[in-house]
Amino acid sequence: MAVHANTDGRLTRAFDNDWIGPGIVSLAAVIGISLLQPAFLSSFNIFVLVSAISVNMVIALGQLVIIGIGQMNLALGSIGGLVAISFVGLMERFGVPVPLALGLALGIGVLAGMAGGYIIARTAISAFIITLAGLQIFKGINLGITEAQPFYGVPESVKAFGTGSVLGPLPWLVLPMLICSIGMWYLFNRMRIGRHILAMGSNPHAAEMSGIDPKVTIIWAHALSGLLAAVAGVMLVAKLQIGHPAIGDDWLISSFAAPVIGGAVLSGGRVSVAGTFFGVVIIAIITQGLVMFNIDPFVVQIVLGALILWAVAINRLREVRIAKLQARGAGA
Repeated sequence: MAVHANTDGRLTRAFDNDWIGPGIVSLAAVIGISLLQPAFLSSFNIFVLVSAISVNMVIALGQLVIIGIGQMNLALGSIGGLVAISFVGLMERFGVPVPLALGLALGIGVLAGMAGGYIIARTAISAFIITLAGLQIFKGINLGITEAQPFYGVPESVKAFGTGSVLGPLPWLVLPMLICSIGMWYLFNRMRIGRHILAMGSNPHAAEMSGIDPKVTIIWAHALSGLLAAVAGVMLVAKLQIGHPAIGDDWLISSFAAPVIGGAVLSGGRVSVAGTFFGVVIIAIITQGLVMFNIDPFVVQIVLGALILWAVAINRLREVRIAKLQARGAGA
């Protein structure tokens, strides 16, 4: 009987992991779609799917770090778009070498995120308002630089990175995704700033009483978000082989849906990098599956909207469950 009890306990703890549910849904979706459409598992489609997952995972991580402190970053896409056109513009108009242009572009992302975080920290104005203003400002700068016209001067080395394979159908774009994912997991689980971010999201007053500087933590979180948005912007330039001013315009929905599907709580304090990955996979598989079945694009948008509602419902149920567990613990 003890053996059975231990086994049941291990199973219960396993299913308490945020990534288990989305992982099972992802696997079921892959199996179901591949049975109905065998071409879904072709090398070409796997390449396209993994490329999309790689970029969208970095985008989702940029939102995840802000969700961790209980805020949101509506400017994520406009920062990524500004970085994308800055990266290509530096090379096309000024002949800047790729490594230097990359470093400057990533620096722009960090500064843009840090600027928003600084204003939020110093003024205590809602992150929703500040990042909404940032969205308009960065998009305006983007359009002012490009005059709403794409930059085409993407070097062949960058194009090769965005369209080449590192191993079989796995694109090179997997590498920055893995680096960012491992880095964010390490930050949340092993680094002081990661613990401070989650503590701020869980209970800002208690975090401040324990010696955590809320202003510094908020600025760090937004700087990291800006960096991840910048990485995603550069990845999209490599993938699309063009610096298009529309890059980043469609990031908002998936950047929120994937972390919440993966276990993050919008009020802050609870995130899951692995869960976010499977949230990204679910969205990518559904989107790609609808395309393969020649479903009209408007239906894809409807499905994405439904995913948002699903994610919000999951988030609400999770908050209620956490509140009950905390109340039970306080009563004990």
